[in-house]
Amino acid sequence: MMSVRIAAISAQPLDLDAHVAAVDDVAMGAEVTFVGRVRDHDPDAATAVVALEYTAHPDAEKVLRLLAEDAVGETGAVVAVSHRIGRLAVGDAAVVIAVAAAHRAEAFEVCRAVIEAIKADLPVWKRQVEADGTIAWKGLGG
Repeated sequence: MMSVRIAAISAQPLDLDAHVAAVDDVAMGAEVTFVGRVRDHDPDAATAVVALEYTAHPDAEKVLRLLAEDAVGETGAVVAVSHRIGRLAVGDAAVVIAVAAAHRAEAFEVCRAVIEAIKADLPVWKRQVEADGTIAWKGLGG
């Protein structure tokens, strides 16, 4: 059984239902999802956030798969995860994760491990655009 069923960097809108379908498995008793969306504010922003522009390293998709595989470890969980690139408006999904596992504890644990690894180690960068025209690069990660 392949533990990572989707690991994608996409310029297209992310489809939560497709991720849930990818981890559907009769051996799994728990499914957990996470959607990270562009919000309208940031603690460092002087005005409202109107967009985020994501850029990825050419190897980002391979790195995403490895991060997801590491998060699964020996749990037996399955994962579908995607990160969006390009210009995203407030409310758009930037990250979608679906995890299925035999038990809820593992499903939650793996889902959290995937998003934390993305934030720390995925070579995707974001540029924050504010209402007043201010643009700020935010560090490595989602």
